[in-house]
Amino acid sequence: MPRPLSHIRVLDLTRVLAGPWASQNLADLGAEVIKIERPGSGDDVRDWGPPFLKDRDGRETRESAYFLSVNRGKKSVTLDISKPEGARIARDLAAKSDVVIENYKVGGLAKYGLAYADVRKVNPRIVYCSVTGYGQSGPYAHRPGYDFIFQGMGGLMSITGERDGLPGGGPQKVGIAVTDVLAGMYASLAVTAALLHRERSGEGQYIDLALLDTIVAFGSNQIFNYFHSGKIPERWGNAHPNLLPYEVFPTSDGHLILGAGNDGQWASFCAAAERPELAADPRFGTMPDRNRNRAVLIPIVQDIMKRRTNRDWIARLEAAGVPCGPINNYKEVFENPQVRHRGLKIEMPHPVAGTIQGVASPMRFSETPVEYETPPPTLGQHTREVLSGVLGMSGEELDRLAAERIT
Repeated sequence: MPRPLSHIRVLDLTRVLAGPWASQNLADLGAEVIKIERPGSGDDVRDWGPPFLKDRDGRETRESAYFLSVNRGKKSVTLDISKPEGARIARDLAAKSDVVIENYKVGGLAKYGLAYADVRKVNPRIVYCSVTGYGQSGPYAHRPGYDFIFQGMGGLMSITGERDGLPGGGPQKVGIAVTDVLAGMYASLAVTAALLHRERSGEGQYIDLALLDTIVAFGSNQIFNYFHSGKIPERWGNAHPNLLPYEVFPTSDGHLILGAGNDGQWASFCAAAERPELAADPRFGTMPDRNRNRAVLIPIVQDIMKRRTNRDWIARLEAAGVPCGPINNYKEVFENPQVRHRGLKIEMPHPVAGTIQGVASPMRFSETPVEYETPPPTLGQHTREVLSGVLGMSGEELDRLAAERIT
């Protein structure tokens, strides 16, 4: 069964994380993704190791685990677009593509004749997505930026980390480059929406996707709290500003997340904890009551939770229908029976290593499932295949391009 985007070709002019995340999503949906890389060096993150992939004989390759994580399903074509002939070939590929995704600095591709205005001349139906730090307009448009910067500037770090005045208090970034990942998700969603628009109207369009915009939008519920209360959101550590008990609690042998998100779950927790009187206490009867009396309630729950083991609490709370969960490291994540059942660890064939392990896409389709037949490419692996198959170049011409270091 053809996958949803199996009729779509994407010219991928991105590198590092946000852009490649977007194009990997499109590849998972079946699109043919042609990744353009610099001859000799390729995407910056190919060198972001260790760890690096090992070949069949156990020798370390130049394929970083970081690169492998965001480039499955793509074809790698080496092409020096700084040379006029390289730029011309890229335009020819764009003319035969449905989508262009790029994450160069604002205006960076114009000097190569690969800006939206240039590509639109040769392909009016193109969907062209630019992923940048601050967007295509505004006083900061030409600034460089990284995920860490946007986590701070966009407000996320102001609400992430332990509360001021407590041990470890202060702003903290998220352990994943969440701005990049979210920007990639929004970019792939925007591209698919623009393709649907094109199918209905026949018109391509330009998408201006900014990391700053993305991380601000991500703060939606906290921002709405601010808009409608006038109170600036604070860091709550592992607690929740609106729900409780909804945080990490020490147990007799570790830590456990307790998430009693409504009054029914609170009453069920009290029963499972053999403290039914707490559910009847007027100070704690409703969520607003518990919020107003947070300083009294949390120490009581902390004392209760310390009396049993993680295993005991999970059994009791799951039986009572109270959301809870352990704090797993990634080894424990992939030992979890639900994670195993969902098949979140996958294996793909690889031309150098034989097979590699990866993480499955969370998109599950009943009729057009995601497939994992094409591993992250080695540098330039598909150059000759793509340039001959898409552009009809001869073997002699391909040899000349390689000799002149254009590919």
